[in-house]
Amino acid sequence: MIGLLRGGVLLLLLAASSFGAADAQSPALATNPAGYAAAESCMSCHDEQARAWKDSDHDWAMRKAEPSSVLGDFADTSFTDAGVETRFFRRAGQYFVHTEGEDGKPADFQILYTFGHRPLQQYLVAFPGGRLQALTVAWDSRPASAGGQRWFSLYPGQRFAPGDALHWTGRYQNWNAMCADCHSTQLEKGYDSQSDSFSTTWHEQNVGCQSCHGPAQAHVEWAQGAKSDAARESATAMGLSVDFSTLGGAGLIEQCAYCHSRRQGLGVAQQPGHPSLDAVLPATLRPDLYHPDGQIMGEVYVYGSYTQSKMYAAGVTCTDCHDPHSTQVRLEGNGVCLQCHNEQPPTTRFPSLQAKNYDSPEHHHHAQASSGSQCVNCHMSETTYMVVDPRRDHSIRIPRPDLAQATGSPDACTACHQDRNADWAVQSIDSWFDHPHRPAHYAQTFHALRTGQGDAVALLAQLIDDLGKPAIVRASAADQLADFGQAALPTLSKALADDSALVRAYAVGGFVALPPVQRVAHLLPLLDDPQRAVRDETLRALADIPLIALPAERREAFEAQLQDYEQRLHGEADLPGNRLNLAVFLERRGRKLEAMEQYRQALRMDPHFSPARVNLATLASQTLYMDEAEKVLRDGVALNGMPASDRGNLAYMLALLLVERGQPAEAATFMAEAAEAAPENARIRYNQGLLLLQMGKPDAAQQALESGLSRAPDDADLLYALIYLHGVSGRRELAAQYWQRLKRASPNDPRLEPLRSDLRIR
Repeated sequence: MIGLLRGGVLLLLLAASSFGAADAQSPALATNPAGYAAAESCMSCHDEQARAWKDSDHDWAMRKAEPSSVLGDFADTSFTDAGVETRFFRRAGQYFVHTEGEDGKPADFQILYTFGHRPLQQYLVAFPGGRLQALTVAWDSRPASAGGQRWFSLYPGQRFAPGDALHWTGRYQNWNAMCADCHSTQLEKGYDSQSDSFSTTWHEQNVGCQSCHGPAQAHVEWAQGAKSDAARESATAMGLSVDFSTLGGAGLIEQCAYCHSRRQGLGVAQQPGHPSLDAVLPATLRPDLYHPDGQIMGEVYVYGSYTQSKMYAAGVTCTDCHDPHSTQVRLEGNGVCLQCHNEQPPTTRFPSLQAKNYDSPEHHHHAQASSGSQCVNCHMSETTYMVVDPRRDHSIRIPRPDLAQATGSPDACTACHQDRNADWAVQSIDSWFDHPHRPAHYAQTFHALRTGQGDAVALLAQLIDDLGKPAIVRASAADQLADFGQAALPTLSKALADDSALVRAYAVGGFVALPPVQRVAHLLPLLDDPQRAVRDETLRALADIPLIALPAERREAFEAQLQDYEQRLHGEADLPGNRLNLAVFLERRGRKLEAMEQYRQALRMDPHFSPARVNLATLASQTLYMDEAEKVLRDGVALNGMPASDRGNLAYMLALLLVERGQPAEAATFMAEAAEAAPENARIRYNQGLLLLQMGKPDAAQQALESGLSRAPDDADLLYALIYLHGVSGRRELAAQYWQRLKRASPNDPRLEPLRSDLRIR
């Protein structure tokens, strides 16, 4: 009992040292260095807004664990999942959980804070190093009639061992790094990359007025002083740091985008009143986050889907549909859509909007008041996250079951009519119209790219050049085109001057491989781009250039920019991916030993994070740390839970390294494992065939090469290897047959003519 009590005291002391300063600031009315006012300063003048905000999602974003905020059952209740028992109880008026700790042993942990409230509530525990960790057993706060009022696992049936980044004590459940900046006001993460520790502070524990309106102390002082008629005329005169009346539709949406987006932070915290790309770089429509047609798949938080919509293009803002203070939709059911989509639309704002009765069977083709008659069920399909949290896709798209057929994207029709297929849905929609209109959609392009069809460079260039496409679609194309080298540069050169900062930012990566002088010629102007995200991507691309490649008058400023960028990378290096960004930057700066240490740190955070493992092994090999390179790869291949494709890539790298180190027999074993784990990688089969041939095993080599051809029948290297194999074995007729296949597959291959001579082919 003494040990448990000491543990509890230790946690309390840690919480006080890490977070007490932020709490102490909350009631203060004095101006703080950032110009934030005391939270309650807004309430006396803005009573209506304050009452709407109270008990909103923003109000509940984070609270102290006390009876008024804890929704879960802590009456000595137990929950077991994947063999791990978790017990919730109270002691001396405090809330505790008894569960497996980071050392693998069960212990009591005090709950310090609640996180959210509906449809689920999570709980936070303090750990050394200023960390707050979120339990992965959460409370289902839905009514019992809806299946709620229960404890449940956010990863049902999955067992994460202590040390795994997904264990509740692991890096991906860390509040400071993963969640904090969007659940509190004026949060300063205070991360120290050297000690891997936090000194996090906030001005308000939850999401208060100043999260959106910005620092308010000047406004409070204005309100308390003389308020002349002249002073009332402008937001600036009233001391308001964010003037929503001047932001415009897109600018207003960007105030929400900092939190309501999947993004990479730039290490400067939220910037109220500024474009979102001053603080974050939003993610593109990547295959791990979005379906080919842009529908949500991963947890992407609205912005990336909404900016694809016609509503966004027309100037509809978040606050047209949602009350900004209560966070609820302004009207229930179809009412929120019928604000505009009715027989008398607001033509002043949206002059092209068609006057029509949308809330009728003539439009939705379902029985009135049925599920199918609800606008959101056809135009904003749901995807459920965190087991119990269904969220609407805000791309607000016209149902296209034909695209579902062609691309494998979800289909709103068969999501409801689960006993039907997409072909039935297409025919049903066809029957509603005399001439169904199915315009070309970027889904077809992205699907073709993901499945290796068509001319990728031409397809991506066409998307980028189409100014009628949403900026996030064009930026996604630029992001992918950047991998295609010289052929991509004509299109990406134009994209560097695009009106969209998002497009500019993602176009920069295409110039990284150019010689320094050419790179500078293309990218130098972007060092002065108005958006920080674009400047940062430019700094990343220019990190390794010698100063002499820059104009003399720019060198000092460039060095200062690099120092600032590096400092922000250190401040954001609290997650494996962010630590990788720092390591890559250091490697490009020529600081290889420092880069290696940062790659190691990323793997300490998450041993399964393959990009850091691949980069560390490669850099270790290049710097002649051969033993470390081999160990890093062996450790990766041996890890449980490693995705097959990652294991295959690591086994392949290990096999190549072992060949280089004179161990061909063991290399062949890992090459075979790589080929089995990553059968789509023809290069593995090619090298496996050559290795087996060098080991004097021509039959096994032939089998490996032919296995590769079965998946990639036109692969020029596999065909060449088989020509060589049969040629040296004296089987000239077979070699000639493969030569003919190579000629058909790659008619301009420079190896064809020498082979023709060697094989005496006419």
